[in-house]
Amino acid sequence: MDELSLHETRVLGALIEKEHTTPDNYPLSLNSLTSACNQKSSREPVLSLSQDDVQHIVDDLVKKRLVVNDEHGGKRSAKIRHRFGNTAFSKIRFNPQQLAILTLLFLRGPQTPGELRTRSARQCQFNDVHEVETALDQLINHELYPFVVKLARVPGQSACRYAHLFSGPVTSTAIVAATTTANPVLSADENAVLSVRVAELEQEVATLKAQLTDLQATSRIN
Repeated sequence: MDELSLHETRVLGALIEKEHTTPDNYPLSLNSLTSACNQKSSREPVLSLSQDDVQHIVDDLVKKRLVVNDEHGGKRSAKIRHRFGNTAFSKIRFNPQQLAILTLLFLRGPQTPGELRTRSARQCQFNDVHEVETALDQLINHELYPFVVKLARVPGQSACRYAHLFSGPVTSTAIVAATTTANPVLSADENAVLSVRVAELEQEVATLKAQLTDLQATSRIN
């Protein structure tokens, strides 16, 4: 399984999301895909990718056979679609609930089962949090690879968060919560908890910086 960068997972997540939420506009133009990647809502962290940036990311994903870029008429007028799972080009199969979870993890980073249930409503339905946890367990124990990992609970949070593994092992900044022993050691490791919290704060700072840049640009225009 090829490791994917943050920008690559953002492009894939945006394509999968729009395929389900705005099917009449899918596949996406380069302009639409860029806008979807840079949305200021439902995205963490908020990005400011240019069309050239997105085109380079798409080109890399084409090489990894995860995206198709129909260039009839030129790149700027191309229609872009994903080949991530559940296609004739992939041996990986995900059910709608699993795919919705992965899409959200690609677009918004680690989340709790409750957050995943609330945020997945436009793509699929979960009757309760237990259904989310079942789908997460299926992704953790998938026959091909573990696609998701359960993170150590951060003090002050009532539930553990989950992260995808398409960008490689989650190690230094988010430690897996041991679920197979009655007395898990890693989840009680104070250093691990601090590492997770630092990663969260870094992501929040990046988001705030992006929002501040947008506000300054708006102020200059006005």
